[in-house]
Order: sequence, then C-alpha cells, then structure tokens
Amino acid sequence: MAAISREEVAHLARLSRLAVTEQELDQFAGQLDVILQSVARIGDVAADDIPPTSHSVPLTNIYRDDVVTPCLTQEEALSGAPDSAEGRFRVPRILDEED
Repeated sequence: MAAISREEVAHLARLSRLAVTEQELDQFAGQLDVILQSVARIGDVAADDIPPTSHSVPLTNIYRDDVVTPCLTQEEALSGAPDSAEGRFRVPRILDEED
C-alpha cells in the first residue's frame, strides 16, 4: 500500500473542515500511514472460515423467573405522599397549559 501523501491529508482536512498547519500535514501523513498499514495487516490476517464476532468471548444473558412478591397496597404507597387525589400522587404543575 502506498504511503498517504500530504496532498491527500490536506484534502481530508478540507473535507473535515479542519485547519491544519504545514507541520501538522507532515505529522498527520505519517500517523495516518501507520494506521492504514495496521488496518491492512488486519485484513491480511482475517480468514474466510472465521465468522465475524462482536465480542472475544460468547455472551450469555441470564434471566430470572418472574416471581410475584408482596408489595405495597395503593393506600400504603400513598400514605407517605404529601398530597394525593383520586388514588394518585398529586404533584405541583411545572408546565403551563397552552390554550
């Protein structure tokens, strides 16, 4: 693979709307070349008989059974509320109603 040129880096910078200096063009060209070579090496290693994976180890979801347990009654839940109405928590209005 050919090394990435300063002109290509300048073009990418323009497309990305990044302001880069002449010194940064040289620096980024070298860094991008190393990145592109590394990606190319990964492509060489990838084999057709190995399926793509999202994780290095298999993941298993662990589910628990849904078990009904005792909970508060409506009256018990509302007993600590500062205000309630019609079996519900009553809270101050925070948004104005538009006509």
